[in-house]
Amino acid sequence: MSNQKKFVPFVSAETNMREFTLRALIIGLILAVVLGAANAYLGLKAGMTIAATYPAAVIGMALIKAMKGSILEENIARTVGSIGESVAAGAIFTLPAFYIIYLDAVRSGTPTENFFTYGTSTAILIAGGVLGIMFVALLRRVMVEDAELPFPESVAAAEIHKTARQGGGGSKLLFGAMIFGGLVKTLGEFKFFSVYWEKFIHFGKQTISGTSISGKGGMLLGSPGISPAYTGVGYIIGPKLASLNFSGSVIAWGLLTPMILYFMGPYIDIHAWASYLFSHNLAPDMNAAIAKAGDPTFQIYQVWKYIVRPIAIGGMLVGSVYTLYMMRKSLFTGISRSVGDVKKAAAGVEMKTPRNEKDISFTWIIIGVIIVAIATYLITYYIFNTTIIVALVAATLMIILAFFFAAVSGYLVGIMGSSNNPISGLTLTALVVTAIIMVALGAKGMDGVASTLGVAAIVCVAAAVAGEMLQDLKAGHILGGTPWKMQIGDIIGVIVASSVMFFVLKYLNEGDIATGLREGYDGGFGSTKLPAPQANLMAILSQGIVGGKMAWPLIIAGMLMGVGFILMQVKSPMLVCVGMYLPLETTFAIFVGGLIRGFVDNVIKKRKPSEDIKSKVENKGILLASGLIAGEALVGLLFAIFAVGNVFPSAIFSKPSYILGLVVLAIIALILIKIPINTMKKTK
Repeated sequence: MSNQKKFVPFVSAETNMREFTLRALIIGLILAVVLGAANAYLGLKAGMTIAATYPAAVIGMALIKAMKGSILEENIARTVGSIGESVAAGAIFTLPAFYIIYLDAVRSGTPTENFFTYGTSTAILIAGGVLGIMFVALLRRVMVEDAELPFPESVAAAEIHKTARQGGGGSKLLFGAMIFGGLVKTLGEFKFFSVYWEKFIHFGKQTISGTSISGKGGMLLGSPGISPAYTGVGYIIGPKLASLNFSGSVIAWGLLTPMILYFMGPYIDIHAWASYLFSHNLAPDMNAAIAKAGDPTFQIYQVWKYIVRPIAIGGMLVGSVYTLYMMRKSLFTGISRSVGDVKKAAAGVEMKTPRNEKDISFTWIIIGVIIVAIATYLITYYIFNTTIIVALVAATLMIILAFFFAAVSGYLVGIMGSSNNPISGLTLTALVVTAIIMVALGAKGMDGVASTLGVAAIVCVAAAVAGEMLQDLKAGHILGGTPWKMQIGDIIGVIVASSVMFFVLKYLNEGDIATGLREGYDGGFGSTKLPAPQANLMAILSQGIVGGKMAWPLIIAGMLMGVGFILMQVKSPMLVCVGMYLPLETTFAIFVGGLIRGFVDNVIKKRKPSEDIKSKVENKGILLASGLIAGEALVGLLFAIFAVGNVFPSAIFSKPSYILGLVVLAIIALILIKIPINTMKKTK
């Protein structure tokens, strides 16, 4: 308590310093778009995003410091720059679901409207983002000044700024890692080396002893993908979480797919599969389609896609509920506090408030909330074609859920940082509640499904933005920033990031479709290369509850599996099930990154450095990993845009070697090990 009373910001409230400048805003907006696009790429491919606070802090700091700018300008640039990641998180968890349900309807021969459009998507993102910031403005003072909320990532981000002012840095490291990550991605696209190795091992036809049951099949062996981004993700989340994620792939590819294929093998209708391939333009002619359908590697991928993945989704559903249950005390505390915070905010006296304690006025907050509610009503009624009652309920429900989940999100970020914020679990809860109410109101068909997804999407973006915004406000509180200026900056950042996010998703989707047609797989959201696990989960649940199209036997089997994980006291059942949903090459690469982090942590532990040196080593490793992720993601997005235009890179080698790929992986490992560990030598 005494420490809290004696808190002194880095820049005092009386200091007159440049803060909300045009250059800080422009740098922040560019970072919001770039880091948002990078996280959209990563989230659709790996099912998770990384906190953009650190890279935004380092890049913004480097640019503004070079322009002789102030630390408060750096604070604005970081705040605006990092908000793009939360917009991306809300977008990738929900918006692809609109396209998935549309595609499902087309394949089933049901005429329907595609709601995955620029106007609808952008309106949803802006509405959710602005709503999250409005609610944060209500909750900021109590949460940011609460001594019980440590805000670990906010403290680390503030330290980056303060250290830089005292001669430290890391921008060269981050930019260098970005260039290297982009170079590796480019060489992989040009087939300089093979990014993945796999081989199908045949079991042969056998009869189970003592029965008349026979089967045939095999197992697919695979390698880690040569991916700076996936390796960087594994490094950031650490060995324990990376191992949990990889264990899901071990279950999927080592147990379920070979077992299911073993019993299905004798009964597979090759000609039926071939007809599907030919009719969907996935084979040039019927002979090629028959050859592909008979390929056991293709067969095992089909088993994984259509049987194992729905089982994983059932497990993800239970895992999300369990995650929220384990946080129930924090959730209930956050909800009860939020009600009290609104009363304090409404009754707050703004007259003698110091510069570094001023938020957007309560009047403008209420106006902002009303505008978003009206926008939600208009979207639901005019775009999703619902009744007036359904549209009114959707708008009201959205406000209530968004407020509570924004409060909960901010509270959880205060405890463990935005990197560990369970946004998908909160969104899932919002979707289920909304779907049940929509069904009770008589909402049906695609319009009911779409309105359910629309409300869940707005709530998702609001919760993601609220968590990230509170994290940055706490860092700003430490540095002495002005809250209302940061909030205005984030509103602009949300609008700009939301305005371009649809194009990022669109080009990634269409690029994967084009690549799939070229390489012979069914591309787009939900494919092997672009899994979008959370969006698929949202699509299946909304269709299942509202549209009555749930693959219940597989979903229930997955739910029981999730219950089994809980009974076995698995730390994160959700992460295991996400691992089952993702391709083996992805989780294997993440696992390798986790092993590298484990090795570095072990070396640090043995050398017993001071806490200050230990923190510098850890920050350097995270900056390197963040750079690798951003570099690959941005180059990957560029190649996706080329693919949409039917422009593909020429192959350097017709049969690229995976051995050379392993050399590249070894270089990535060496960078992530040597550079952080060498920091200890330099600081002795």
